[in-house]
Amino acid sequence: MASSRLATTLCGISLPTPVLAASGTFAYGVEMDGLVDWGWVGGIVVKGLSREPMKGNPPPRLWETEGGMMNSIGLQNIGVRAFIQEKLPGLRRLGVPVIANVFGYAVEDYLEVVSALDGEEGLAAYELNVSCPNTKHGGIFFSTDPELLSELVGAIRARTRRPLIVKLSPNVAKIEPVAQAAERAGANAISLVNTFIGLAIDPYTRKPRIGAGFAGVSGPGIKPIALRLVYEAARAVTVPVIGLGGIASGLDAAEFLIAGASAVEVGTATFWDPGAVGRIAKELDGFVGEQGLTSVSKLVGSIHWPR
Repeated sequence: MASSRLATTLCGISLPTPVLAASGTFAYGVEMDGLVDWGWVGGIVVKGLSREPMKGNPPPRLWETEGGMMNSIGLQNIGVRAFIQEKLPGLRRLGVPVIANVFGYAVEDYLEVVSALDGEEGLAAYELNVSCPNTKHGGIFFSTDPELLSELVGAIRARTRRPLIVKLSPNVAKIEPVAQAAERAGANAISLVNTFIGLAIDPYTRKPRIGAGFAGVSGPGIKPIALRLVYEAARAVTVPVIGLGGIASGLDAAEFLIAGASAVEVGTATFWDPGAVGRIAKELDGFVGEQGLTSVSKLVGSIHWPR
C-alpha cells in the first residue's frame, strides 16, 4: 500500500496517491490487472467514451519520435453502454478511484454519455475531453473557444452532481482564458495538457508516417512546455489543476506539483512500462521522504523564482 504521506484529496475525492493513469494510455483499466501494483495507483482515467462505438483512424496510428511518440488512434472505443456492461463491473473490484473520460462532437453527445453513466456506481468523477471539433459550429474546437467551452461545461454541470474535470488542449494561444472559462462554467478541476498536434514525414515515400496525417505528440519531449502551461493555468484559476505531459519519473511528477498541480496523470510512459504509474508514485514518495516532508501536498505550488 502507498505511504500515508502521499494521500491527498481532489475535488472531494480521496486518493491514495496524487499519481493517476491518464486516459487513452491505460485501456479501460481492467486490462492492466496483474501488471500494476494497485495499492500505489492514485486513480484511473479510463479510455475516452462516446455515445456510440467508434472504430478510430486508419493505420498506422503510432510513431515513435526522438523524445516520445505520436498517436492518432481516433478515439476508438466500445461506446458508453458496452463500457457499463463489460468494463465497469471489473473496475469496481479493483478498489481504485475511477474517472470516466467523456468526449463528443456536440454538447448533446457529452450529455448522453454522462446521463448513461450518472446512474452507475463506481465512478468518482468525469473528465471532459474538449479537444474535439464542434460539428454544429463549423468544426471549431471546444478547447479553443471560451464561449463554446462554457456552454459545454455549463450544460454538463447542470446534468450531474459528480465532480467535473475539464481536460484542456495546449493548442491554443493562451491557456488562461480557457482555464478560467471552464472554472466559471462549473468545472471542479482542470487537467492539462492533452497532446500537441504534430506531423511526421517519411522522406523516402514523402508521405505522412501516420495514416490520418497529423497526430498528437506526447512523451518526455513535451514536458517543459506542459510544465509551463500547468504553472500558468494554476495561477489563473482557484480550482485544482491536474498536470500531465511527459511524466516518466517521480522527479517529473514532483516538478508538476511544485509548478502548482495538485495531482498528475501518467500516459505515454505506460507504453514502455505498464507499471509506470505505481513506480512513479513510489519514486515520488521517496523524494517526499528525502525532503523531510510529512505530506506530498506541501510540494504543491512551492516553486521559488530567482530574484
